[in-house]
Amino acid sequence: MQGAAPVYSLADEAQARAESAAWTRFAAPADVDEFCNSWLALLCGQIGRCRAALLLLGEDENGPYRATAVWPDRRRDMQHLAPAGQRALAERAGVVLAAPEGEGESHVAYPVEVAGRLWGVVVLEIAPGPDAELQSALRSVHWGIAWLLDHFRQRLLSDREATLARVDLINDLMATALQHARLEPSVLAVANQLAQRLQCDRVSIGFEQQGRITPLAISHTATFDERSDLVRWLGDAMDEVLDLGVSVCHPPLSADDVGGIANAETARSLKVDAICSVPLLHEGQTLGAMVLERSAGPPFDERTAALAAAAGALLGSVWALLRERDLSWWRKTRRALHNFAVGLAGPSHPGAKLLAVCAALLIAVLTFVHIDYRVSARTVVEGSQQVAAVAPFDGFIAQALARAGDTVAQGQPLARLDDRDLKLEAARWTAEREQLRRRYQVAQASQDRSAMGVIAAQIGQAEAQLALAQERLARVTLVAPYDGIVVSGDLSQQIGSPVEQGRVLFEVAPTAGYRVILQVDERDITRIKAGQGGELVLSGLPGRALPFAVHHVTPVSTAQDGRNYFRVEAKLEGGAPRLRPGMEGVGKVSVGEESRIWVWTHGFTDWLRLTAWNWMP
Repeated sequence: MQGAAPVYSLADEAQARAESAAWTRFAAPADVDEFCNSWLALLCGQIGRCRAALLLLGEDENGPYRATAVWPDRRRDMQHLAPAGQRALAERAGVVLAAPEGEGESHVAYPVEVAGRLWGVVVLEIAPGPDAELQSALRSVHWGIAWLLDHFRQRLLSDREATLARVDLINDLMATALQHARLEPSVLAVANQLAQRLQCDRVSIGFEQQGRITPLAISHTATFDERSDLVRWLGDAMDEVLDLGVSVCHPPLSADDVGGIANAETARSLKVDAICSVPLLHEGQTLGAMVLERSAGPPFDERTAALAAAAGALLGSVWALLRERDLSWWRKTRRALHNFAVGLAGPSHPGAKLLAVCAALLIAVLTFVHIDYRVSARTVVEGSQQVAAVAPFDGFIAQALARAGDTVAQGQPLARLDDRDLKLEAARWTAEREQLRRRYQVAQASQDRSAMGVIAAQIGQAEAQLALAQERLARVTLVAPYDGIVVSGDLSQQIGSPVEQGRVLFEVAPTAGYRVILQVDERDITRIKAGQGGELVLSGLPGRALPFAVHHVTPVSTAQDGRNYFRVEAKLEGGAPRLRPGMEGVGKVSVGEESRIWVWTHGFTDWLRLTAWNWMP
């Protein structure tokens, strides 16, 4: 005897199609509004007695909140749901406003809160029925709201990435400015980089001289005529910043901002759509200005203007030092040479003549008296080998179990990374795999081989993702590779901070066996050879000189403080009981005998020869 076939109504079929469409929009939303509307429709579909629902979201915790999603009809008046939503926002907890059983609708509200920040509230209107179903509806909202929490967590992460990108740009600008020892190349390099990174057609930078600002560098322009109209218009915009002491944008960022007349006139004269002028600050004073121009494209927004202002505040101090050093050195040197020549050649100043004779005798003595010449270099003591413990994946620091200076045993935990996101990911892929398996069984029952093949591939993908998440979970704890000392790494003040994959968190060196690393200036590297001896004095052991012998001169150079240094490895002859990896000091390598005058002046003479060769045709 065969059973009766199930009967489906047109309403059921329409509901199924609507739910399928909602799932499709929820899986691949075009924007935030579509994601929220599809999520609200799915949530209301799971709550049988839900008549209407409203999702209010705000830009910040203090509102204002707008109706991002309305179900079932956006045109419907939802003012009667406001009291429940306001109460949930005020209490930051789920609220149930129940009507007497069978006498009217009840309202269920639940706040959307992520990491202590209140994003909004969801409010549902429930048809009359048993009170127990209200608690069931509140639980359904509590579970369903996890999707919104995940969405807003991703927004927080994207905002954090944008902040890090701005910090990275500031760091790049500072690095570019510090790469040059002179002011003008430094300013031009920064102007070129700013124009490229901020999508500007031109960036001009000038400095104050006698109450007016004169452009010093224009991006992508090697030379320019200071008497041209372009320079005059840019100077007027910069002078306005000097007078006001604040950033000026045209068009203004908001209605409350004071528009700059000179900047607006400059924009009209140069035929550009947008101008942003920011001051260069040093010790609270405006020493110059930067003018950013866009001929076509969006006007400057608040973030870009704030970024440019921050760059001006930081770069101003750097360029003030370069400017002061360049100007003061030349003036002081010229004044000293002039005074000395007058005192030596004139009829008066017998003391200056006697001082010159004594100086000549001293130079003669220093020229013929030879001493042992030793090349000085900054040194650091390292273990014979060092192993780095790096972050296995992008994550957050959950626990710091060791820090620099600790003695650790092999296998001892050093730190742990936060595994909550990984556990959630593993749970998600587990659920995904189980759901796919059920779909595979349904396809297998209906003998749909094409669907079985597709679902089998999806199951394999889910299992691979699950295996990857489990593998990362197994590496959340960083352990010491062997017995030794942690020479670098202290995460105790960075709990909860993010780390990127491959970042070195700890370096562990063995407790026995040391080597000395010397950073030798490139001007002295040709005098260093393997087998030469020297002495090392460490900052932690200033009363004892440790002998060493040069073992290997590497051809690898690094740039530090505007100079190139070569890495030289040496071996200690003997040891010290209190010697530890990471100790720094000064090492001196004996390279032969030279006169005192040569030892004191060879650096300057070498620079003079190189400078003369550079300027010779």
